[in-house]
Formats: sequence, C-alpha cells, structure tokens
Amino acid sequence: MDANKNFVVGIFDNEDVLLEGVEKVRGNGVKIHEVYSPFPVHGLDEALGYKRSRLPMAAFLFGMTGTGLALTMQIWMLGYDWPMIIGGKNFASLPPFIPVTFELTVLLAALGMVATFMVVSDMKPYKWPRQFDLRSTDDKHVMAIDLALNAGKSIDDIKRILKEAGASEANDKNFE
Repeated sequence: MDANKNFVVGIFDNEDVLLEGVEKVRGNGVKIHEVYSPFPVHGLDEALGYKRSRLPMAAFLFGMTGTGLALTMQIWMLGYDWPMIIGGKNFASLPPFIPVTFELTVLLAALGMVATFMVVSDMKPYKWPRQFDLRSTDDKHVMAIDLALNAGKSIDDIKRILKEAGASEANDKNFE
C-alpha cells in the first residue's frame, strides 16, 4: 500500500446508493482499492468480492491452545509438582479445572485474534493510516480507486463512472 500514491475518491451519501455503485463501478471494469464507511454496511463485502475471513479458524486454534495449556498447567501443578487433596477430590480431577480452563481459552482466543488481525491488516504501532476523506468517520461513504490498478483508464473516465454510479463527489487524492 505504501507504493501506491494516486487515488480517485468517490463520496457517497447513502449506503444503498453505495452498494449499487460498487456493482456499477466493478461492472465497468474498474478495480476498487477499498470502501470506507462510518458503520457496517450489510452486503458490502459480497459486493466487493471479498472472500470469507479465516479469522474464526485462527480463533479456534488459539482457543484450543489455551485449553491445552490450561489443562497441562493444572494437571502438572496439582497432580505431579505439588499434589494436594482439595475438597476430597483426586489430585488431578477434571471438574475443578473447568473455570481456569475456560478463562485461559477465552483469553488466548481473544488475544490471538487481535494479534492475527493486526498482522494481517498490516497495522503497525508506528504506521500512520491513510485518511482518504475525514467525512468517512462521520456520515459519508468513501470509495477509493487506485490509479495504479486501473492503468488502462484515465482519471476523467473513472470520475465519470463514479458520478454515474451515484457518487456525490469524485476527487483526486495524492499521498506524498
């Protein structure tokens, strides 16, 4: 993303117009870099052609790691390292281990999903995000089109396509 510096930005006022606009823009052969919205728009990921996220699989694997780690830790500590009889139960009885196992499962799944999301999204603490339009955090929907991905089309053609798709504005955005 750092190499691409020239974009055409379409501003949309309504999410329904945005969804129709995404289909019209993609239908004209224009590759969309990203769409920014102040709130989730149902069906936008399908309209943009995104595949289903694999984040739930990562969450499951991190959760299973937490479960295995919790059980191993408790069985080792209470069964072998320092065995104690608590409440008349055996040294390594499973029912008392359930609360700690649940908590460590949830903790590692949550932390693992956050870390995975940040790595996949290229969100570094020292990297400042690109802001295509400040109104995308308030009430406007922003469609960013990278000119490097659309080398066969001119800026005027892309702006015309955005206007025909329902954009209220079509602007150039250059990042230095």
